[in-house]
Amino acid sequence: MEVFFFRLAFLLYLVATVGFFIYFYTLKPEALRGARGVLACGWLLHTGALLAGLKILKAPPVANFHGATSFLAWAVVGAYFLLSWRGPKVYTLGTFLSPLILLLMIAAWKAPEALWPLPPILQSFWFPVHALISLASYAFFLIAAVAAVMYLLQERELKRKHLGGLFRRLPPLESLDRLNEKCLKYGFPLLTLGIVTGALWAEKAWGRFWSWDPKETWSLILWLIYAALLHERLIVGWRGRRAAYMALLGFLVWIVSFWVINLWMPGLHSYGRWS
Repeated sequence: MEVFFFRLAFLLYLVATVGFFIYFYTLKPEALRGARGVLACGWLLHTGALLAGLKILKAPPVANFHGATSFLAWAVVGAYFLLSWRGPKVYTLGTFLSPLILLLMIAAWKAPEALWPLPPILQSFWFPVHALISLASYAFFLIAAVAAVMYLLQERELKRKHLGGLFRRLPPLESLDRLNEKCLKYGFPLLTLGIVTGALWAEKAWGRFWSWDPKETWSLILWLIYAALLHERLIVGWRGRRAAYMALLGFLVWIVSFWVINLWMPGLHSYGRWS
């Protein structure tokens, strides 16, 4: 059932992506409403897939790469709807974000889909808390990176005084900068809490809070980058291009932390080690 719901969700995300591109081309509100409606239906089916995994494992299904990436895609969609409701109005965000959601779903699809529990030594109350909070923080940082790309594209249009189709379809720079900041304000506290709960989980599993495992080291680097960005925004007053570049730097470090470390480097957080 988990696989069935997951694949249906993928198909609806694919249809929603097409809808977002139609909206980007036509700017017709009906296309945007349709794309969002299909995306919401896909998200509900995706929720069903995660709940099916929860029922099988009696724990959140995020212990392998398939489950973690699937949950991350689900969290990105959830964060998109939250920000659409409470954040600045960036109507074409879905056009840039939905391909990223599809890539996450494809990565999860390609990974082994079998659900397996953690080894007994790693089973703890803190594992699901740590994993779910950390993945939720990543969702906001991914949206911040997408907003940064849109900001830089729009800024280039303005500098070139090329006020054509792309300029009309991209939101104002101020809206994109506010979206970037909003994502940081949601994502940074979650990442901080994820690292703290991860340390508590490590102490329970291995008897020490911190071991300088590659994942821990890169998570600390990621935290420092977003801490610096938050500091510069709140204290120094950074806005615009510098904040956008910093968000993209965080995205590159996240790729190393989530993809390279988890899949290809030996360590306590390697998914290959647990499978």
